[in-house]
Amino acid sequence: MGSYKYCICFTRKFRWKEAEPPADVKAAFTACSEGAGHVGPDQLRRFLAEWQKETEATAADAERIVEQVRQLRQRNLLGRVARPLLNLEDFHHFLFSDDLNPPLRSQMHQDMTAPLSHYYIYTGHNSYLTGNQLSSDCSDVPIIKSLQKGVRVIELDIWPNSTKDNIDVLHGRTLTSPVELIKCLKSIKEYAFAASEYPVIITLEDHLTPDLQAKVAEMVTQTFGDMLYYPDTETLEEFPSPESLKRRIILSTKPPKEYLESKSFKNASINEKDLNDEEAWGKEVPDIKTEIDESVKNDGDLNENDDEDEDIDDDEEDQKLRQNAAPEYKRLITIRAGKPKGHLKDSLKVDPDKVKRLSLSEQELVKAAVSHGADLVRFTQKNLLRIYPKGTRFNSSNYNPFNGWMHGAQMVAFNMQGYGRSLWLMHGFYRANGGCGYVKKPDFLMKIGPHGEVFDPKAMLPVKKTLKVKVYMGDGWRIDFSQTHFDAYSPPDFYTKVGIAGVPADSIMKKTRTIEDDWTPVWNEEFTFPLSVPEIALLRIEVHEYDMSEKDDFGGQTCLPVSELRPGIRAVPLFDRKGNKFKSVKLLMRFEFL
Repeated sequence: MGSYKYCICFTRKFRWKEAEPPADVKAAFTACSEGAGHVGPDQLRRFLAEWQKETEATAADAERIVEQVRQLRQRNLLGRVARPLLNLEDFHHFLFSDDLNPPLRSQMHQDMTAPLSHYYIYTGHNSYLTGNQLSSDCSDVPIIKSLQKGVRVIELDIWPNSTKDNIDVLHGRTLTSPVELIKCLKSIKEYAFAASEYPVIITLEDHLTPDLQAKVAEMVTQTFGDMLYYPDTETLEEFPSPESLKRRIILSTKPPKEYLESKSFKNASINEKDLNDEEAWGKEVPDIKTEIDESVKNDGDLNENDDEDEDIDDDEEDQKLRQNAAPEYKRLITIRAGKPKGHLKDSLKVDPDKVKRLSLSEQELVKAAVSHGADLVRFTQKNLLRIYPKGTRFNSSNYNPFNGWMHGAQMVAFNMQGYGRSLWLMHGFYRANGGCGYVKKPDFLMKIGPHGEVFDPKAMLPVKKTLKVKVYMGDGWRIDFSQTHFDAYSPPDFYTKVGIAGVPADSIMKKTRTIEDDWTPVWNEEFTFPLSVPEIALLRIEVHEYDMSEKDDFGGQTCLPVSELRPGIRAVPLFDRKGNKFKSVKLLMRFEFL
């Protein structure tokens, strides 16, 4: 029973009620139990194979599930012996358990023996920042958190310390406070493989004298020892595979263009609105067409001159330092960042004798995608392309990652310390392949036709697959939230938004009706999503609480890779706006592919 204020002197009482199993769950139970009123391991295995499409499920799997549900029931029965059979309530409990019945495959299952360029790689930007880009502290803590979530590319900007005898990590020429490089390196060593055994790439933007570069080389080799991988030759004809680099750490350099952008930061004023302009659950992800239109509006026509030399180092001191780089430092760099010379089209030409990495800002990518889309795809089949946030994202916000992914960009770098819908997409995308931080690019991005033709992201494609999603019900808010968190006067009024993030033709959001005054809402609504590029599509799920007088409250979110969804009735756990999983909040849903 819950009590809520009503006017000044009165209270209203609402009785908690457990929602009944949905009709589809009852029908499945009746069919599997054959009217007997209970399900044993044999019937459960048949249910897994026929209803859940888990054809690989064994009798042992079914017995394990029955035993786990039985043990839980026995605890609830206070020690009384429970029969090794499942009744309808037990069956519903199994289906609504994200531990026993998750929506995604949990194991890594993709081939990991192809070159690095064949994979999307979970990439961070300014990984050492605890908050905004202008004045937050630098620390090893966000680096540790990123590694624990499976991020595989850590970015460090390295500068001489105040006495010019050691190395600090900081965002150059801003008000950010530094952290010592050695502290970051030691934390990377300790947590590098906490979430994944696959390689960690440290991207260095260095502004060091040759003597300090030599000191970095000594730090790196002493800290990482045999974990550090570097090739015998200065150039590579092909990148090694993630499998061959298991539990190894590799270094990459990057052009200082991003630092050059930050020169203006020292004169930038920190607008409090800029640092806190994310709404309760983040701004909506901008669609790619809108980004192109804004780029045209802000930067003029998309002509060839826009691509000229945009990533060239025009800082003479930095350029001189690179030319005189310490040899012991240079030999440790496995992934070398090339710099555009002349037109971008020339920089995107594939060299058959060596591979490289190129960096583009999100704005440069938008322009390049319009004029050089095929060149981008062709370049990324062998080389690495890194996309980074534009320099004016002072509040550590992010952008739409799909423009990069559509063109084969492996390293779409995000501010992991931020939050909002764009970052939710990133979290969801890398839940694929067991959360190992490497996701194999679709075959269509790696194919070359007989006349050199490659995938065209702008082409209108036919529907390849249709996803049907049914939202049955939700639960867990009354456990994870206070009674008056959503409404001081009554239980919450929940609705769910369901949609697709992907290529423009596939992207859409839909919503259920609002269920009033219910902590355990039942919607029983079905949605259909035709997909032209299901390989990189994400299923977006958000729950909100309707508020008539104010902005709707946030009730949870998740993003799930469509290609990894397990068909059938599944329990879908939800996450808070920072990407942390709620203890109890979840939805019961069904997924079906047509």
